[in-house]
Amino acid sequence: MSIRVEGLSKRYWLHGHGPGTFQQALGQTFGALSRGRPFWALRDVSFRVEAAEAVAIIGANGAGKSTLLRMICGLGRPTEGVARVDGRVAALLELGAGFHPQLSGRENLYVSAIVSGMRRVEVDARFAEIVAFAGVEQFIDEPLRTYSSGMKLRLAFAVAIHVDPAVLIIDEALAVGDAEFQERCLERIEEFHRRRRTLLVVSHDMDLVRRFCGRGLLLQHGRVIADGPVDTIASQYQAGDAELPDQPAG
Repeated sequence: MSIRVEGLSKRYWLHGHGPGTFQQALGQTFGALSRGRPFWALRDVSFRVEAAEAVAIIGANGAGKSTLLRMICGLGRPTEGVARVDGRVAALLELGAGFHPQLSGRENLYVSAIVSGMRRVEVDARFAEIVAFAGVEQFIDEPLRTYSSGMKLRLAFAVAIHVDPAVLIIDEALAVGDAEFQERCLERIEEFHRRRRTLLVVSHDMDLVRRFCGRGLLLQHGRVIADGPVDTIASQYQAGDAELPDQPAG
């Protein structure tokens, strides 16, 4: 077993009441919890992913896909239920989110890799390969603030893919760089899966999820409404056949 999700729910509080006076805004700020409206981004989600399985999480914007991945990665606390992962995880969720603009590319690379679970000796051994994959050799000792957005994303992707995880989690992160770099990323993910590692993918690109995944989960309004072969789930999503009434506010 690589991933176990049981009864997972995540509630947020919505506090927007439209424009008003400054006094009303203060009241909303200090009395938010008592007056907020609950919104369930996830509601009673349960599934398991076996070791070496490749699973696509499919659904429209706002279905809860990214929230689900964040809970699985431990980047937030569920309101109810549990999400557990066995082994080292590399998550391509918010590429470069932990980078510091004043540190050099080299320093950011080391910090990011070590935070992801690599030991210093492992980073030393793979440093040249990571930099070459990102294509930033010429700039690796320059401050990150001098990098273009594409360079930052390539470096972040290169670090994540070289962490050598047991589980790789990807959330719409494959559109970084030019076409040549994207294809190298896809080839590396295929290599990862051939080594019988576990893959969890969120994407609106149905050709991509069909390329990598054998199974799909369809999310709607924070609930899993279908689970089966990825071709079936992708076709159901594309046809708009899956319908679930809007959840109640409470």
